[in-house]
Amino acid sequence: MPYIGNASANRFVASKAATQFSGDGSTTAFTLDHSVGADEDILVSVDGVVQEPSVAYAVSGTTLTFTAAPSTNSGNNIFVYYLFRTVGTIDHPATSALSATSGTFSTTLNVTGDATFDTSTLKVDSTNNRVGVGTASPASELTVAHASGTDGRGIRLVNSSNSQTYETRIGVQGLENTSYAIKDITQDAVRFLIDLNGHVTMPSQSAFYVKPASNQDNFAVSGDRTIVFGTEVYDVNADFASNTFTAPVTGKYQFNANITLNALDSAAASYYLEINTSNRNHRTIFDPDFGQDNVHWTMSLSVLADMDASDTATVTIYQGGGTAQTDVTTDAHFSGYLVA
Repeated sequence: MPYIGNASANRFVASKAATQFSGDGSTTAFTLDHSVGADEDILVSVDGVVQEPSVAYAVSGTTLTFTAAPSTNSGNNIFVYYLFRTVGTIDHPATSALSATSGTFSTTLNVTGDATFDTSTLKVDSTNNRVGVGTASPASELTVAHASGTDGRGIRLVNSSNSQTYETRIGVQGLENTSYAIKDITQDAVRFLIDLNGHVTMPSQSAFYVKPASNQDNFAVSGDRTIVFGTEVYDVNADFASNTFTAPVTGKYQFNANITLNALDSAAASYYLEINTSNRNHRTIFDPDFGQDNVHWTMSLSVLADMDASDTATVTIYQGGGTAQTDVTTDAHFSGYLVA
């Protein structure tokens, strides 16, 4: 009658019940006569003392490894008694389906064709540098979002490091489906965005525009006078305060200052408009000797300034000599943004 399994032996021989070794005080690994599947499948004694499995020794196939090298003995002082042995393996039929609740693979797993996973996550973890496909959040995550899920259509890359979490999304629902975005998950804000038509925006890039809340009348002569900007039209990233812009990072910053002066004094030697930064001052100057006092005059100054992180920028006006009769009007404005 036919049967399933390995072919039966045509003769039988008795297997060794025990293996003996001699310790030399340094060797910890010994080769067994039979392959075993677990530490508890053998009984080991050294110098007549029974050893504790998984503590004093471990076994893998035919290799017996001691935690500490057995003592030196010219005769056999190590005895291994086989309680159970691995006598063979069974190959799963290549054309049959395999169903199991779990499995461990000690070498490369090759998949030919599609691999389908349910709502759980596939992770490849190499010392906490994880790559995941699904919805969980390993330390470094690659998520291919489901078309009907909250992430919409696209690919979502997440990196968590230095106590911050950042993500890059490609083709995300809610970002016009074909946008490229870099998002700060911790604060739930898009930091970099390329839209359907190729427009690039950086919603958190430092930029500001401020104006005086009232005229600065009759400012004193012969000294730099800080222009007071009491109205913030906008201040992205909140870098402007108390008439001062503070650079959040090292970079190149574009600054633009424009002021309208009333009641200029023709007797003054000069008027200076300056954008003062921590590294250097930037100035424009003119001589008001027009033969009479001018009612209005506009001064403008633009500069691409180098700034270190925490450097500051302010705007000042200077009148050299003459009478303190000139006003800075509310038509003035000061703006700037991080370029590179």
